[in-house]
Amino acid sequence: MHIPKVLIADPISQRGIDALAEGGVLKVVVKTGLSESELIQIIPQFSALVVRSQTKVTANLLKAATQLRAVGRAGVGVDNVDVPAATKRGIVVMNTPDGNTISTAEHAFSLLVSIARNIPQAHASIQAGKWDRKNFEGVELYNKTIGILGMGRIGTEIARRCIAFGMRVLAYDPYLSPTKARSLQVELFENIDELLPRVDFLTMHMPLTGETKHMLDAKRLKLMKKNARIVNCARGGLIDEAALFYALQRGEIAAAALDVYEMEPLPQDCLLRTLSNIVFTPHLGASTMEAQESVGIEIAQAIRALLLEGEIRNAVNVPSIDAKTLSVLGPWLELCERLGRFLSQIAPKRCEELWVGFSGGISQQNLVPMTRSVLTGFLQHAGGTGVNQVNAPTLANSLGLKVSESRHSDSGEFSEWIEVRATSGEETVSARGTFFGSKPRLVMVNHRFVEAAPEGVILMLENRDRPGIVGHVGSILGEHNVNIASMSLGRLEAGGHVLTLLNLDTTPGKDLMQRLLADHDIFSVKLILL
Repeated sequence: MHIPKVLIADPISQRGIDALAEGGVLKVVVKTGLSESELIQIIPQFSALVVRSQTKVTANLLKAATQLRAVGRAGVGVDNVDVPAATKRGIVVMNTPDGNTISTAEHAFSLLVSIARNIPQAHASIQAGKWDRKNFEGVELYNKTIGILGMGRIGTEIARRCIAFGMRVLAYDPYLSPTKARSLQVELFENIDELLPRVDFLTMHMPLTGETKHMLDAKRLKLMKKNARIVNCARGGLIDEAALFYALQRGEIAAAALDVYEMEPLPQDCLLRTLSNIVFTPHLGASTMEAQESVGIEIAQAIRALLLEGEIRNAVNVPSIDAKTLSVLGPWLELCERLGRFLSQIAPKRCEELWVGFSGGISQQNLVPMTRSVLTGFLQHAGGTGVNQVNAPTLANSLGLKVSESRHSDSGEFSEWIEVRATSGEETVSARGTFFGSKPRLVMVNHRFVEAAPEGVILMLENRDRPGIVGHVGSILGEHNVNIASMSLGRLEAGGHVLTLLNLDTTPGKDLMQRLLADHDIFSVKLILL
């Protein structure tokens, strides 16, 4: 009888190891600290690989893993796993989305207290044989204002603790609804620049994406009070570390505490190391006994479920459904996620409701994985690449986003379709998709019929319906060396406004976008990346 082998390549809790090995039905091998070449030599014999953040699961490693069925990440992010390469090879990537929420929130709050009262510096002073009370005068948290950037699970836990300490809590999260903000007793701000000048403390709890990288840069640091203090336990790269160094050195910011860095381990020659008004910890947000036990046991149970029962839990790259259903729904699941991603880029901020409608034969299938695929695509701007079909509903709930679905018997112009609508207040945007043979197509946007491939780079324009407008837009793109792959126009009446969708071969630059927006015949321009 063949016994599947599991390799644990990074340290996890003993209880997690015991949970994997229980009953002797899996052979568990613990080998930590291996180089990529050493891993490549031994990985062909293993059915599953368990890692934390140290081991990089690269395309080369996955190529050598001829028997590998699963990669389990004992933690939230999967930044160290090449998920597309794993998906291409049919390897399931799983994580543990909830295991370290409390641990990270408590660590961030501990750093908050540390820089308020200069605790690490005072401790070091006493160890050096001094008794220096004047230089370590601190500030109280009571009656102070804290800004929280990102109100997901961890940001919400931080808010609760700050409120308990008598702090006023301001929050920025483009996906948090006003209703949810009120229930959390936080004041919601529309943009970061309005929040920053008002806070005494700032803590960051957002994913690292193209939009959030260096979101706290030199310009924004100058907006803050000179006695403000900053904590980052989320992701290295959210803060421009060079700008932070100069702000701390010049007294433009009172203090900072970092647990994550743009480069880890923190380089010895990093200028931040030379400052006395900063506190460092070596990425300890999830480093508690409870968190490590929790994520270790959770990933062990997920690995066992997959290898022994074929059940998929907490999957990042495939929905948690059986293989037979997946063979039917596979193309529709991909279309659902693309519709969600498309809608998220044209929707108003702080959406309060997401509706998914199904018509025709597809409406008779299990709607749960399809709705979750829509939600996954829609929320990736809020939660980053860590959002998946398993944790998307939890994230939606934390943001106050109501999700509903419905079946329709009347298919209308198409035999079957899926439509998604996002609503914020009185504003609603929508997109409908179907298949032409085996090819997915966008067939309606904001109640206007179109035909466009939901892939690559899409430029969406709202423009005046007049003779020559198509050639005019084409000329502008041509002047900027951007080629149009296909074009679709949708209008409600002649001479009114036209919705234009352009599939482009390349991503247009800022100059082109500004040129289009400056044209009096073009009312809105949106760039959608799928």
